[in-house]
Amino acid sequence: MSSPSNNSPATRHWRDIPQQVKPRAMSKGGRRRLFWSSLRTMVGVVALGLIGWATWAAVHSWQNSSGRVSHAVPATPISEIVLVTDGVLERTWLVDTLALPRGATLMELDLMRLRERLLASGQVRTAVLTRNFPSTLVATLSERAPVVRVNAQAPGDAAPKTLLVARDGVVFSGAGFDPAMIATLPWLDGVRLVRSGSGFASIDGMGAVAELLSKAKFEAEHLYRKWRVVSLERYASDGELVVTADDGLKMRFSVNDDYFRQLARLDLVLDYTNNPARPQAAIDLALGGQVPVTLTPEVVAVRGSKSLSRPSKNPSSKSSREF
Repeated sequence: MSSPSNNSPATRHWRDIPQQVKPRAMSKGGRRRLFWSSLRTMVGVVALGLIGWATWAAVHSWQNSSGRVSHAVPATPISEIVLVTDGVLERTWLVDTLALPRGATLMELDLMRLRERLLASGQVRTAVLTRNFPSTLVATLSERAPVVRVNAQAPGDAAPKTLLVARDGVVFSGAGFDPAMIATLPWLDGVRLVRSGSGFASIDGMGAVAELLSKAKFEAEHLYRKWRVVSLERYASDGELVVTADDGLKMRFSVNDDYFRQLARLDLVLDYTNNPARPQAAIDLALGGQVPVTLTPEVVAVRGSKSLSRPSKNPSSKSSREF
C-alpha cells in the first residue's frame, strides 16, 4: 500500500482568497463636518498662541517700564484728603492717623499700610483708599457703633480708661462721639479684657447683648433708661444676661428666649409688684412663664399674672432660683 506523499499541497481556506474591497467613500456632509472641525481646532490653537504672546508682551512691557511710571504721572504733592464715612469721625482724625509725610505724592503712598493704620483704631470697620489724580486722596470708611462701655486699667496707669464695645465684640477707644450719647450707654461687666496686638481681643456674647439692648431701647425705652450694667458672667455657663438697673434691681434674661416676650413679662411684673415699701431685688425672666421675683427684704415666687398681687406670708420663703 502506498503512503501519501509529504510534498502534497496543504488544504486551502476561504480566508486565503484575496478580497478586493474598496473602503466606503465619505459622504459630502461628512467631509464638510471634518473640514469645519479641523478649522475650529486650528483657530483655537492660533488664538491660544496669540493670548500667550499678548500676556508675555504685557508682562515684559510692564517690567521694563515700571521704573518709568512715576515719571509718567505728574509728581504733584497731595493737596487734598477727602473723607467719606458713615460714622462720626472727622477729617482731622483722618489726617492725624494717616500722618502723611510733607510733600508726598499719590504714587509714593503705600495704600495697604495706610489702610492698616486706619483699621488699627478698631472704630473703623472697613477702609478704602483711592488715588484721585493729580493730587487728591479719598478715604471711604465704614465705622463701628458702640453698644456698651467698659472700664479698663492698664498696668502703670493712674486711673481706668473708658473704652467702647461694638456689636461684634471689638473694643476701641472711640473718637468723635457725643459725650452725652456715650453717657447713656450701659456699662459692661463680667468680662476680662485680653491684650491682642496693640488693642484687645474681641468679647464673646456681644451679639446677644446688642440685640437685648436694641429691643429694650426701641420697644421698652422706659425700662432701658434705667439700665446701668449688663453682665456676661453667666453667658457662657447658663446662656443668660444679667442687667442691673439704677435702683439696684437685677434682671436675668435668657439668650435662648425671645427678648420681646421677656421684656413684656418684666413690664408686667414691675406693674404688679411696684411697692415702694418692699421693692424688688431681683427678677428672673429666664424661666419662661414662671417668673421668680425677689423682694426686699422678703422673697416671693410669682407664677403667672394671677399670683402677682399675692405676696408670700412666710418671710423665710425663697424663690426657686436666687441671684
